[in-house]
Amino acid sequence: MDKPHKAGDNQNFPGGRVNYLAPLPLPTGEPPHDYAHAIGEVNDIYLSFGTGLPPVFGWQLRLGGPFFVGIIMPAILSPLLAALLTPLVGGTLLDTWQMTAGVFETGLKIGLMGTLAILALALSIWWHNHLQHKTVIASRFNRQRREVCFVPEGHTEPIFVPWEQVFAWVIEARGVTQYGVQSQFAMGVGFHHAPSGHDYTLEFATGGLGMAIGNWEAIRAYMDHEIHGLKDIQDPFDLQGPHDPPHEGLHTFYNARERMRRHYREGGVGKWYVLGWYLYHLCTLWTLPFHLTEWDINRVKRMHQRSVPEAMRAWSEPLPPEQWAKPSAELLRQRELLANLRQRHPQGSIFDLMAEVGRTNLAGRSKAGTAKI
Repeated sequence: MDKPHKAGDNQNFPGGRVNYLAPLPLPTGEPPHDYAHAIGEVNDIYLSFGTGLPPVFGWQLRLGGPFFVGIIMPAILSPLLAALLTPLVGGTLLDTWQMTAGVFETGLKIGLMGTLAILALALSIWWHNHLQHKTVIASRFNRQRREVCFVPEGHTEPIFVPWEQVFAWVIEARGVTQYGVQSQFAMGVGFHHAPSGHDYTLEFATGGLGMAIGNWEAIRAYMDHEIHGLKDIQDPFDLQGPHDPPHEGLHTFYNARERMRRHYREGGVGKWYVLGWYLYHLCTLWTLPFHLTEWDINRVKRMHQRSVPEAMRAWSEPLPPEQWAKPSAELLRQRELLANLRQRHPQGSIFDLMAEVGRTNLAGRSKAGTAKI
């Protein structure tokens, strides 16, 4: 990152490609959305990035997975399958009953032990990841100062970087395995620390290229005062009411249920959808994951508050509006160039459009230098 990369640049590597989205942070046109839940807090001053809040699905997977694999499959589905198949192979009614009862007894014993083992493994993995919140400090993007505060791993003091000097990129890679061609995508941010000569980066995987760009767009849109809360970037199904907390929890369950019932009354979904909704939440232990998510989030928030360095805390204090930093003239000019290009080429790739902005900017500087000579 010590090389002068800019938005629109790209680098190829064996099996993949890196496309730079910043500097300078130009609009991508993608919907801003935090698909990976990497953003933990959004307020009028800063956005915290890198250690998001726990989602409900995590607890549904930890609890519902062992329950389904250890109880429902061996103690319910397997006996049901035995009851259906025994008559097909010539078994009498008594044979069917004995086979079903035997499968149920054996499945229940094995299932209980398996459930406890899987649950213990899932909780140990959660506990290991949970403790990392004590040591990992989220990066903060301050839109009033137009600066970014990083506390790299192993550091105790924060490093402050001007917003327009932060690097951002998306990675697309493809590899051939025994199962065919597999694609991987990631989004990253970072900076070059000139005093030490080190590069500091923060990357995470995403499910697709659009998702990777959308995660970056959520940060950029926040810094340009286009979004103002977690609901704008983490609630695509509108499951948070105007007075609900800005994270997932018990309110999410009740809002989702009311939304499902409303759609059923309006004819938007059928009876099978309603049945599937209730079965899914019964298999994931109803509202228990939502209660545990709220408990987990409260613990994580307390950890984050205790780990913030004093210099970072002072830097996060609000500024009077007249002291708010403004976008540079160069950023505004390139943003206008990009908007004009997008009007002329509405179907063009954002990477190609950004690259064209860079070439236009370079040509303009060359003409200005020639004119001075």
